[in-house]
Formats: sequence, C-alpha cells, structure tokens
Amino acid sequence: METPTTPALIRPSIFADLPGVIAGFSTRAGGVSKSPFDTLNLGFSTGDDEAAVQENRRRFLAALGFAPEHLATVGQVHGVDVATRTEPGHVERTDGHVTDRRGLALGILVADCGAVLLADAEAGVVAACHAGWRGTVGGIPIMTVEAMRKLGAEPERMRAWVSPCIGPDDFEVGAEVAQQFDDAQVLHRDGWAKSHIDLSGAIVTQLLKMGLDEAHIEVEACSTFDTERFFSYRADGGTTGRMMGVIGLAS
Repeated sequence: METPTTPALIRPSIFADLPGVIAGFSTRAGGVSKSPFDTLNLGFSTGDDEAAVQENRRRFLAALGFAPEHLATVGQVHGVDVATRTEPGHVERTDGHVTDRRGLALGILVADCGAVLLADAEAGVVAACHAGWRGTVGGIPIMTVEAMRKLGAEPERMRAWVSPCIGPDDFEVGAEVAQQFDDAQVLHRDGWAKSHIDLSGAIVTQLLKMGLDEAHIEVEACSTFDTERFFSYRADGGTTGRMMGVIGLAS
C-alpha cells in the first residue's frame, strides 16, 4: 500500500454548516516521522525528531488552512485549568483553551485521551480541551464550557465534537479508577477481569449537564486501539506519536 503524502484528516461534520468555523483531527497517516512515530506524529514530547514533527505540523495545519504561526497549544497535565487565548504560542500546565479571536488555531494533543472541540458560531467563540480520565473526572469539559460562557457563548447554541479516544472495550481499569466515574460509565461483561470505562460517554454526560443539546454533540465512535489509523499510548506501550485536534475561526 502506498504511504499517503498528505495528512489523512477527520473533519467533524457537526461543524460543517457553521460559517467561519474550521476544525479537524489528525490520524497517524501522511507525515514524515519514522517508526515508532510513523508517520504524522504532531507531539514534540514523544522523543521523535523535532524537524519531522515541525514538518508534520506544517502539513496538518496547511490542510486546514492555517500556518504554523497560527497555532496555540497548551502544556497538558491532566488537569482542569482553561486559558483564554488572544494570540498563538504555548501556555504551560493547562488542559483547555478558548478564544474569540479570528485566525487562531486552538490545538490539543492526544493518544488515547479525548480531544473535545466546541463552537458557538453566533457568539464567535471556539474552544478545545484535553479530556483523559483524570481531567474528565475533574470536570474539564464543564470548565471549558464555563470559559466559553465568559466570552459570551451559550450552551444551547454550542456544538461539540469528541475525538477518537480509547474505547470502552479497550479501557480496562482498576477499582480505584472505576469508583471515580458514574455507574453509567462503568461497564462489566462476562470474561472481563476488571471494570471498563466509557470515556467518551462520560465526556458527553458532562456536556449535557452544562446544557448542550444532545443533537449538537458528535462522538467519533472508534477506538484509538486501532493502531493502523491512530496513535495509542496504551496499545503501543507508551512509545508512540500524538494526534492533534484543532478548531479555529477563519480570518
């Protein structure tokens, strides 16, 4: 099979009819990184060659209509802090960010966790957050919606997209993790030695509690354990690349 030379993107359909909203999510195809980061690794913290990551980011952002200098990133720590961004660059120790500035691309890196992208097109506000199990238990989706409201967005107008993340069939956890989730997100099945968690379901539950319309929430229902398409920290034993979810307002 021929290796793609351009990024193979997922473009969330939930935003397709929103004027001026640009959103996308990378897969692992269409970059220049070598194994075990092959090929579209977008994370600098992985141990990959920095020049390769820079080229991968350039390709990915160009496919969405952004230049690398438009990108805003956060130093994700599985927390609940959300930054309001007015310019590109990097902010440390933050897991979500929001903006009402046009031409700014909000990026979130993941490799099993969920990247949650949100938009209120009428208010001209977009957001992105990193929702792993710790951040989700802490309420990062809730905090991100609250940060959007501070910029004039309203939950009933918001649309949200939850990226591919580790699926419930693959997300086995110990009792100390399972007890931190609502019963509805803790799954049991004959043949499973331990509980499993529905991470995307937990994220959606928080968005619904904040007043988003269920019809305005889209979940990409595939697991990152599909390592032909995605990077998976758990499936790949901790040495792997990162995907990126991006959302922004067109200039």
